[in-house]
Amino acid sequence: MISVFTTELDLVEHAKAIAHKLNAPFVSNPSGAEAPYLLELSSDGLSLRQSGPKAPGPVRVDFESGAVAHRRRFGGGKGQQIAKACGVSSNFLPHVADLTAGLGKDSFVLATLGCKVDLIERVPLVHALLEDGINRARQSSDQTLIDIVNRMTLMSGEAVDHLAKTDARYDVIYLDPMFPHSKKTAQVKKEMLAFRSLVGPDSDSAELLRSALLSDPARIVVKRPRKAPFIGDTKPSYSLEGKSGRFDIYALRKLSATTQ
Repeated sequence: MISVFTTELDLVEHAKAIAHKLNAPFVSNPSGAEAPYLLELSSDGLSLRQSGPKAPGPVRVDFESGAVAHRRRFGGGKGQQIAKACGVSSNFLPHVADLTAGLGKDSFVLATLGCKVDLIERVPLVHALLEDGINRARQSSDQTLIDIVNRMTLMSGEAVDHLAKTDARYDVIYLDPMFPHSKKTAQVKKEMLAFRSLVGPDSDSAELLRSALLSDPARIVVKRPRKAPFIGDTKPSYSLEGKSGRFDIYALRKLSATTQ
């Protein structure tokens, strides 16, 4: 499905190590690769793109610039809906488990607000992209950015297994399952459509919600498209709705500093 490559000689061994970890072939000439997706390692980091002359732009994790960095500076702080949904306030910063970390955008927002966030990602390719983005942010000259990503702990594996084994008691469990794209939903950038087609939808989201409920957090927050059904037809305590999406909140008990 994917091939790994680099055009920089000093990164060849690192690229080969990534290929081995992902059980993917390393290719020295990407133009001859048969895989529909290419994972490129460069001095700018790791990026995923489709092969072919008319392929959309690459997908990469970048916390230092672009839309994520802009949101960090001008996104509205604790007034954002995700902050309200997770109970973030000037008096309380929850310990959050993001069980569907993906490219880490929502976790980064919560960490920017001061929350300690554990990110669990089960897809090795996505984990590699996210790990690369976090590692590059930790090498930044921006100490504030370093402090933010140091509040993010990335883990690999199944979220259900993590909840069964962890000793942590989370204040908030956050879920953002990959939802199948529909022509009726807002337009998604071509590169993200390619990413979705590679990763696929989360078909076990109902099981994940059940496991989250059993783990006894104070609150579970589920991010959904605005008109999507509740996961597993499990009605939340209430929802916060925006223009294109909503947060379903399962309030199990009053938020308080359980563990940090």
